[in-house]
Amino acid sequence: MKKLIFLLFLFSSSVFAADAIYTPWNNNLAIRGYDTVAYFTQNVAIKGKKAHSTTWQDATWRFSSSENLALFKADPEKYAPQYGGYCAYAVANNSLASIEPEQFTIFNGKLYLNYNADVQQKWLAKRDAFIELADKKWPKILND
Repeated sequence: MKKLIFLLFLFSSSVFAADAIYTPWNNNLAIRGYDTVAYFTQNVAIKGKKAHSTTWQDATWRFSSSENLALFKADPEKYAPQYGGYCAYAVANNSLASIEPEQFTIFNGKLYLNYNADVQQKWLAKRDAFIELADKKWPKILND
């Protein structure tokens, strides 16, 4: 029972933080350990390495190279995913959901992540409208 209460505390404290970055309940990895800079520089989802990691916004960020780590450290807001790394479609629909790192979109210099391939297709079909909705709901949704 103590373990369950502890896990609920960990989950709730990360979800309701002012600048919450989505991390799975069982670790503190942003974007499930994928290299956020690689989305921008290579347009591909690449797993980061433990050797190239940093902490930002109370989450651990991993990178595939020291160059990508340096780029992130120089301007983390530029490379951080929108809506704290939660599924952009879910936020637009007034909900919070995890993501699959391979389901991403770079649009207007911003990274958007989605729950799965089916959700991403829905997201892409009305991307502009969903961004407008999600922008109005973020970050207020964290406290709803």
